[in-house]
Amino acid sequence: MAQQHNGFFNWLNHHLFTCPFKAQFGFDCPGCGLQRSGMALLQGDFIESFKLYPPTILMVFLGFYTIFHLKFDFKFGALIIKSTFIAIAVIVVINYIYKIYNHQLIS
Repeated sequence: MAQQHNGFFNWLNHHLFTCPFKAQFGFDCPGCGLQRSGMALLQGDFIESFKLYPPTILMVFLGFYTIFHLKFDFKFGALIIKSTFIAIAVIVVINYIYKIYNHQLIS
């Protein structure tokens, strides 16, 4: 079973979408790394996921929290969703500036 599981992830890793921004302009967009980070997260490698694209874990949390908020209508749910969304946007910008500063846009 573990071999089949590993084979699925290998197949999926070879069939990730190409970034249209990177294909057109030749350097990473602010979202580059999200697919690879998601794959690492699916495989349970949280540290590698964070290294590849820091906001991925927060994005997954936001998705699940939003679903639960829509179902159970938490008292401060909307505020938490808005705050998390702003935090994700800030992390994306900081990550992109970091990549620019360290010349990591072209890979």
